Amino acid sequence: MRRVIFNQKGGVGKSSIAANLAALSAAKGYKTLLIDLDVQGNSSHYLGCDINVENKRTVADLLNQTVGWFSVSTPVKEFPQPTSFSNLDIIPSSPKLEKIESELERRYKIYKLRDALDELEKIYDRIYIDTPPNLNFFSKAALIAAHSLLIPFDCDSFSQQALLTLLNNVAELREDHNPNLNVEGVIVNMFNAQANFPSQIIADLSELGLPILQPYLPQSIKMKESHYHQKPLLHIYPSHKLTKRFEELYATLEKEAVTEIEQ
Repeated sequence: MRRVIFNQKGGVGKSSIAANLAALSAAKGYKTLLIDLDVQGNSSHYLGCDINVENKRTVADLLNQTVGWFSVSTPVKEFPQPTSFSNLDIIPSSPKLEKIESELERRYKIYKLRDALDELEKIYDRIYIDTPPNLNFFSKAALIAAHSLLIPFDCDSFSQQALLTLLNNVAELREDHNPNLNVEGVIVNMFNAQANFPSQIIADLSELGLPILQPYLPQSIKMKESHYHQKPLLHIYPSHKLTKRFEELYATLEKEAVTEIEQ
C-alpha cells in the first residue's frame, strides 16, 4: 500500500500527518517507509534527519541517478535509512531537489519514482509519501506512484478553493497517468469544535460528495512540541487526545487498506 499525502495549499499539516501515520503503521508491526519529496524536509526533520548534512542516500540522489547515461547506479534498496523508531525507515529530503527538478522534468523522468516503489514494495508493507505544497514535478511523480491519496484540510475558505482545484488536477492526472489512484479521503486537521465556521465548511464539502474522513484532528500545541522533540505523538504523548484521534484515523484507513489488499 502506497499513500501520498498532498495538498497544493501549504500550512495544512501535511508533513505532520504523514509522519504520524507512518509512525503508527510501524508501531502496529508493519515494515514502513516514509519518503520525503518536499525540499523543506519537514518530515525528515520530524523523524530525526538533518537534510543539510552531506548524505548520498536522499530522495534527490535516488531520482538524480536516473538522469546520467554512464553514472554508477546505487540499488534502490540501499536508499532507505533507519530512524530511531522500530520498523520505520525514511528516504529523506535534500536541498538538491530544487536543483535537479528542471532536468528531471526535461528528460521526462516522471515515472522513475513509481519504478523505485515497485522495488521497495517488495521490502515494505506500507509506504507513505510526503510532498511539496504545490503541483510540481515531485508531487506529480508521487501521485503517479501512489495507490491512494490523502488530502489534509484546515477548514478555511482558501483551503476549500484549493481543495477543489486540487481535485480537478488529480482527476486529469489520474486520467492520463494513474487510473488506479484512489482519493481515499480528506483529513480535517486543526479542527476547532467550538467554532461554527469549520463545521459549515465541512458540511459544504460533504454536499459535494467528497469523502471526509473521521475523526477530525483537533488543534493542539502538543503537535508543535512533538516537532521540537523530533518524536511523533505516539512516542511522546501516547495518552493525549490528539494521539488518540490519530489512532482512530489510522484504524479507519488500515481497515480500508486491508480490504483493498484482500480484493
